[in-house]
Amino acid sequence: MKILATLILSLTAMLSNPSATGGLHTFTVKDIRGRDVALSAYQGKVVLVVNTASRCGYTPQYKELQELYAKYSDRGLVILGFPANNFMGQEPGSDEEIAEFCQVNYGVTFPLFSKVSVKGNDQHPLFAHLTSAANRDFTGEIRWNFEKFLIDGNGNLVRRFRSDVKPTDAALVSAVEALLPAPRPR
Repeated sequence: MKILATLILSLTAMLSNPSATGGLHTFTVKDIRGRDVALSAYQGKVVLVVNTASRCGYTPQYKELQELYAKYSDRGLVILGFPANNFMGQEPGSDEEIAEFCQVNYGVTFPLFSKVSVKGNDQHPLFAHLTSAANRDFTGEIRWNFEKFLIDGNGNLVRRFRSDVKPTDAALVSAVEALLPAPRPR
């Protein structure tokens, strides 16, 4: 009986701690309008999570992210943008200002989320998970805005790309295509 109780307590602790279960789909986050979004809604989709900023040298990547989303969203790619102000204050705006900036300047239609911290003592649990999850590239702290995390349909981190890898870079596009179903014949 004592072993069963210990097993139940361990399982309960694992399920209440999203990073212990290992999947993106266990997290709930706030969208840019402040509504809760269970990332389980993206089960079966290929997801590219990106920490973004409006006043960064990499900010023009919003345009390429939107192009990537437009090209592959019908095959199951979703891009999730998470504004963060962790690097030299390059995302100082409110969620409303960020949403407007992205729409007006880059025509962003992929989902944007409420501003979060992607490193440090106040790091959002999603990014604590993503920066420590095993993948073929590297783990560890995010170095700058526009790092990219490629996640498969089961919620597992597959690849990670630094900020200087553009969304249209052949290696990133190839990694996305490898996870997506083949295009349907027209």
